[in-house]
Amino acid sequence: MIIDLAGKKALVGAASDGIGKAVALQFAQLGAEVTIVSRNENKLKNVLEELDSSNGQKHQYLVTDYMDFEGTKKVYDDYFKLNSIDILVNNTNGPKTGNSLQNSTEDFQQAFDLLFQNTVYLTQAALPEMQKNKFGRIINVASKYVKQPSDHLVLSNTMRIAVVSWMKTLSKMVAEENITVNTVLTGLFDTERMKSLYSGNAETLNISTEEAKKRMLDQTPMKRAGKPEEYGYLAAFLASDLAAYLTGATIPLDGGHSDFI
Repeated sequence: MIIDLAGKKALVGAASDGIGKAVALQFAQLGAEVTIVSRNENKLKNVLEELDSSNGQKHQYLVTDYMDFEGTKKVYDDYFKLNSIDILVNNTNGPKTGNSLQNSTEDFQQAFDLLFQNTVYLTQAALPEMQKNKFGRIINVASKYVKQPSDHLVLSNTMRIAVVSWMKTLSKMVAEENITVNTVLTGLFDTERMKSLYSGNAETLNISTEEAKKRMLDQTPMKRAGKPEEYGYLAAFLASDLAAYLTGATIPLDGGHSDFI
């Protein structure tokens, strides 16, 4: 099976590191022209140099802080005046940790803007050209905790469930136009985000970071964190013509953690 993304244009969020970077690298290696997005311009420049351009691709980057929804809207508005994309990977940094009693209404509003508003706005901005071209691939980076909420990630739990619901509805609306919409329920991956979650859980439970990490990994049947490049492989398949009949799905990528139903 050969995956070929030559001639496709992709936009990948939170691509200066971790999962987003791995996806961008994989897309470029398969021939896609990639726009990477993050708040850290220096990291974006470094990633840009790593992206394969042997197919003549002209990769680019956008600098925005997802925590600033109004500012991010302007960045995307300006981008789509001159650009269109075939593949969209909705990915942002995550909100802070905490249980149901540790977050204020302001925290929930901030998480809503970060995870829901950014995703919906970007998707709606990208859709018109996808519909015009009768082709599109929308991939959402969500969490395994959509199925079984984590006690210590209430902001993420709440907003990601809303995103999955919205995306499922959208998938039905655009299916006839050869636009697929799928969500990956992400497990534990070897990224900076996971390191912060280990630390957050350690503080909440009053244990060492290593013990918190061990407890979280012990819940995964494979007893290890995923490698970012393993995420890139799944994203590449979902972005390709080979996944044309797969839409509206929530796909666990979590080392076997998810329950059967």
